[in-house]
Amino acid sequence: MKPLDHLEHLDKHLVDELAQVARETVRDELREQTRKQRRKAALYAASGALALYAGAALALAVGLALALGLPDWAAALITAVILGALAYVLRGMARPSRPGQDHAAGMPTDGHSARRSGAEAVGGMPYPPVPPAPPAGADAPGPVPPRPSKAPDVPRRGV
Repeated sequence: MKPLDHLEHLDKHLVDELAQVARETVRDELREQTRKQRRKAALYAASGALALYAGAALALAVGLALALGLPDWAAALITAVILGALAYVLRGMARPSRPGQDHAAGMPTDGHSARRSGAEAVGGMPYPPVPPAPPAGADAPGPVPPRPSKAPDVPRRGV
């Protein structure tokens, strides 16, 4: 037996013990972070639920205020139209102002195509036309390829 064999055993034991302490520390930290994130998610969910109820109460108040001077059915209809208009405006604000290149490639450019894009079929409004390429100047990276006369025919699923 070599005189330093027992030290190698102690070093291995020390390394194993340090690794165990490090694992427990990381596990405890992750557990604490998860607990904080769970609490934050629950608070956001409660906030969203309360905001939904507040919106419903506001819509009810608008309907009741309109019902003072109008028949109940007319007040309910006007309230529904107001809520629908607000939903439409919010949806429009959530959309990007210009479609990405993948959306623009599938759009018909002549306006006479019988097929409609998914956005037109759902919302009834087409995307704005793609602006023409800037003229090639001294600072242009190179020649710009010509724009195709019509959009490529891309097969669509489920149509």
